[in-house]
Amino acid sequence: MSATTTAPAASPAATTRAGRSLLRNRGLLVTPVIVALTVLGVVLWINAQDLTAPGRQPEARTLDYANLWQQFIEHAYLVGVSTLIVVTLSIPLGIVLSRPSAGRIGDAVLAVGGFMQALPPFGVIILMAFSPLGFGPTSAIVALVIASFLPVLTNTVVGLRQVDPALIEAARGMGMSAGLTLRRVELPLAVPVMVAGIRVALVLNVGTATLATFIAAGGLGTPILSMLKLGRTGAAFAVAALVAALALLVDWLAGLAEQLVRGSGG
Repeated sequence: MSATTTAPAASPAATTRAGRSLLRNRGLLVTPVIVALTVLGVVLWINAQDLTAPGRQPEARTLDYANLWQQFIEHAYLVGVSTLIVVTLSIPLGIVLSRPSAGRIGDAVLAVGGFMQALPPFGVIILMAFSPLGFGPTSAIVALVIASFLPVLTNTVVGLRQVDPALIEAARGMGMSAGLTLRRVELPLAVPVMVAGIRVALVLNVGTATLATFIAAGGLGTPILSMLKLGRTGAAFAVAALVAALALLVDWLAGLAEQLVRGSGG
């Protein structure tokens, strides 16, 4: 007498989770493909140009790969250093302002931060150039810090304030000190919101750093501005496409980090 076995059918919940995971994985592939196609398109366009023709020497110098790479390094330096300073300053400040003892001071600081965020980035960069720091990368970095400070600060405060008070009380009831409760309970729960703020700051800085060329700070804004002055819109558009690709790549990498800290159930 033979027995037959039937494989258990997948539950609707498991099917739904599998479908969502597949959609997420496909979504993660879209941005890198767009970035790769954009860079490839720019390279093919540059290679198709006859940059040896009379009158095209400025374009040849601007679109030289070694020159573009140097300006990319300058751009990445401005974005990386400014974002690191923002994270170093705003997260500790956000932790302090999220404490109940901060009271109205926290709201006042956030209001001042909102005013700073409302300032036009171009105006901030120009003002910093006429400060004692003068022209150059240092002024650009300070301007980028001002422009991207608020998202990280706000998300740090909001993330910590949104932690369930019952969890905090339970931790304190178990004998944890305030500092230990912050490290073991509050910060792990607030990290996803904080990472989202860092993601916004990174993308803001990639775009705003193109304006650093106006104060002799280098970056990919330099070839864009020089080509626009000469009326070479094709070359300017090609470099601008590289800036857009960099912003997409940075946003994608930060999005990956955000998903990792949110966990598989996010």
